Amino acid sequence: MTIYNHILTQDDFVGQDELSYPFEERGLQFGDGIYEVIRIYGGRYYLINEHVERLYRSAAAIKIQVPYKKEDLYAKLDELLEKNQVTGDAKVYLQITRGSAPRDHVFPDEIEANLYAYVKDLPRPEEKLKNGVTTITHDDVRWDWCYIKSLNLLGNVLAKQAAKEKDSYEAILHKDGEVTECSSSNAYLVKDGKVYTHPAKKNILHGCVRMRVEAFCQQENIEFIEETFSLEDLQDADEVFLSSSTSEVMPILKVDELIIADGKPGPVTRTLQKCYEQDAGLPEEACLFSTAAAE
Repeated sequence: MTIYNHILTQDDFVGQDELSYPFEERGLQFGDGIYEVIRIYGGRYYLINEHVERLYRSAAAIKIQVPYKKEDLYAKLDELLEKNQVTGDAKVYLQITRGSAPRDHVFPDEIEANLYAYVKDLPRPEEKLKNGVTTITHDDVRWDWCYIKSLNLLGNVLAKQAAKEKDSYEAILHKDGEVTECSSSNAYLVKDGKVYTHPAKKNILHGCVRMRVEAFCQQENIEFIEETFSLEDLQDADEVFLSSSTSEVMPILKVDELIIADGKPGPVTRTLQKCYEQDAGLPEEACLFSTAAAE
């Protein structure tokens, strides 16, 4: 996948080869920072307001001063797409750390945050969206403040790697059998036409797409219930799916050795996938689940 050359920093734009930070950098040494991944369709941001608002919430939660005022950051992110002449499907990775300083657990005095954001091509995972994916289950060993989108992702990385080693797309995380979310996405169970998902508490990430899934359910008169469900509940699920900025609304067909219902994407998931495409403003020819595409 192409990474575009112009990169936004806390000072201005630089080329890929010009970007460097001292080795005593708190994101590198402590994971002392936050990040966002913002989806782009056809050269336009999707859910950018939700991502920027969450970025500032995360920054406030760990006492980092974002280098840009909010309105200036919006302008810089627009300029990032313009400078790179982005017209297709892509993503922006944006990271902010507390900054560079001699290594010490205590916050350094008068430190300036480091920021960088870059654009990378990201085609839609069309085959997986149409046909569904398999997952595994994995203990949720992460810290308790997952609502902060921090750089402390080792627990997520180990779970995702465990899924890959079993030829699966994702790992469904659980604490003592109660499902929290996935390693890089939110998890949902559908039963009797109702959508269940873990409440938006501190121990899960409050996903931007998760917020839209709730809105889609309201729009389609589908009951959206913020209530924990267990691994045992998956046995009787009619559908299971996940959501994230890179996975969109993704059907789950198998969890470990358990086939979900008839092993096919279900009608509620399909409805939400169609809502997602419409909400993202995808052109008709790019939609997989519109009326025309289904015929």
